[in-house]
Amino acid sequence: MTSPVGLHRVLAPKGVLPQAAERLDARPEIGADEVRIAVERLNLDAASFRQLSEKHGGDGAAVRAEVLEIVGRRGKMHNPVTGSGGMLIGTVDEVGPESPLGLEPGDRVATLVSLTLTPLHIADTTWDGRSEQVPCTGHAILFARSVAAVLPDDLDPRLALAVLDVCGAPALTARVVRPGGAVAVLGGAGKSGSLSLAAARAAGAARTTAVVLDDAEAALLRGAGLADRVVVADARDPVAVAAAIGAPVDVTVVCVDVPGCEHGAILATAAGGTVVFFSMATSFAAAALGAEGLAADVTMLVGNGYVPGHADYALDLLREVPAVRKLFEGRLSA
Repeated sequence: MTSPVGLHRVLAPKGVLPQAAERLDARPEIGADEVRIAVERLNLDAASFRQLSEKHGGDGAAVRAEVLEIVGRRGKMHNPVTGSGGMLIGTVDEVGPESPLGLEPGDRVATLVSLTLTPLHIADTTWDGRSEQVPCTGHAILFARSVAAVLPDDLDPRLALAVLDVCGAPALTARVVRPGGAVAVLGGAGKSGSLSLAAARAAGAARTTAVVLDDAEAALLRGAGLADRVVVADARDPVAVAAAIGAPVDVTVVCVDVPGCEHGAILATAAGGTVVFFSMATSFAAAALGAEGLAADVTMLVGNGYVPGHADYALDLLREVPAVRKLFEGRLSA
């Protein structure tokens, strides 16, 4: 008997949900409420890819080998260091008769649930280990409680995958930003950061500030015009971040894929404001204890990647904001 949240796929340890499991059963046979996807491409989580690349000194072959080893051993792409995975695109291969997802064989889809809980088998790949997107063949399994989006016909699948990988960030930003408020985005030149800036502006933010690491990112973002101000600071340096942003803001969104950015975000946020941590590199213990130590009266939210309607919202931002599309296409070209 299958479980709508995938408990039947957990091999070890028993009694935990698939995301917390050490190993999943990735066999291709599906249960009555499951869906099998013929995998076309993975999009690794930014924090995971950075960790693997830095660990192996940029050696793509070593990165490729470790990703294949992780998937082969765990039955899912779940980086044991960062705890993160990513998502994938592919074609629906088979649908169980009791699946509630509304998918049909032949649909090209993006999975909007993490690879850390998705049973996955990679049969072959031409990936060179040097980018977040992993072309490959294999299969993945979706549960009754999984989420997937049919890929739009008007966008390059690689472009749609890059957007859908971070689609929770702009949707949650739009939810918490109030008209007339001030917003800062740490990591504003990245995928989730650029979409969050566009979402903040669309939600009526009166002032947006993007924090980036270096002058090259600053020039790129200033040319895009997505933020009212672009400042350069190391997001891991709380004093530098607060000084660069200036007057405390109502909402701070953290989209930086390195550890140690919690305290700067808290310090830059006004009393009664909100900090959204949308990075798998975040230490939530550091965030909680840091806010306590700073006597900061702020609401801190974990961006969990799911907001109703998040996929359509992010794709519409890409279509409607040319600067966002240009940034994404530039990343793919690079």
